[in-house]
Amino acid sequence: MATIGVLIETEEGAVKETNFGVLTAARGQGDATIIALMLDGSATDAKQTLGQYGAHKVVQVSVAGADLSASPDLAARALAASIDHFGLQALLGLASARGRDLFARLAAFKALAMASDCLAVDLTAKTVKKSHFSGKTFATLKLSAPVMLCAIRPNAIEAVAAPVDAAEEAFAASVQDPGGVKVIEIKKEAADQVDLTEAGVIVTGGRPIASADNYKILEACAQLLGGAVGASRAAVDAGFAPHRMQVGQTGKTVSPRLYIGCGLSGSVQHFAGMKTSKVIVAINTDKDAPIFEKCDYGIVGDLFEVVPVLTQVLKEKL
Repeated sequence: MATIGVLIETEEGAVKETNFGVLTAARGQGDATIIALMLDGSATDAKQTLGQYGAHKVVQVSVAGADLSASPDLAARALAASIDHFGLQALLGLASARGRDLFARLAAFKALAMASDCLAVDLTAKTVKKSHFSGKTFATLKLSAPVMLCAIRPNAIEAVAAPVDAAEEAFAASVQDPGGVKVIEIKKEAADQVDLTEAGVIVTGGRPIASADNYKILEACAQLLGGAVGASRAAVDAGFAPHRMQVGQTGKTVSPRLYIGCGLSGSVQHFAGMKTSKVIVAINTDKDAPIFEKCDYGIVGDLFEVVPVLTQVLKEKL
């Protein structure tokens, strides 16, 4: 039986929901032992939650006298020690900003092949599925390495519960900090803003939004859905939104459960950043806009009329 590790990420001490899809991927055909590794947060608090998605053991990884969040190199070495200690055949995690950074450092330190931004993983065949050429095609890559390292795009794999009684363990890694990098400060966005790459619902506005102030219309709708607000490159270039909100080939790549595009033409560059969304809804006044050929549901109408109505209906229903 394979032993698969999953690096669990937390936000303000709580387990991110996007971890659950990674745990689902780690379970594969259901014949693996799943070990959830936590570098921060509390294994005691997370044990029950992670057990609901198949984690057999939740391990609090630490290094004596060290803050792992302050040294990514030390955190990577602690993960390397965890791989050896628990005999992991694979380590999966989120392709978040932190996940991509840690997995790259871990791969370099352990001299292992890694794949990032994966859409699917087959641990038996040692293959991953990735988007290539701006989303025009998908590639299946085989990792010929003793340990698979895979960072999975948030929300790319649907979470499926598989409750087990999770055990708790502490592991103190005997590793040294090389001292090359030290995190001095982390500047976070406003607490009420959901990270686009983590959001389960995204409402995006294109150039027709016309001003930064008009994004409040989309924010009201997104807030009711527990989602985030995005922007097209045209809207960002016009100064209506900051680059951190940009979705597309030159912005962020997202895979929400629901993507609502307001006033988007459906350019190839934008579609590359959101084509793996589970359900795509388009709102546009132009019935011939390319976005209508790529969406699941289309509404021909003015976003300034349609979105407020949608928001009002959500207020009545939720």
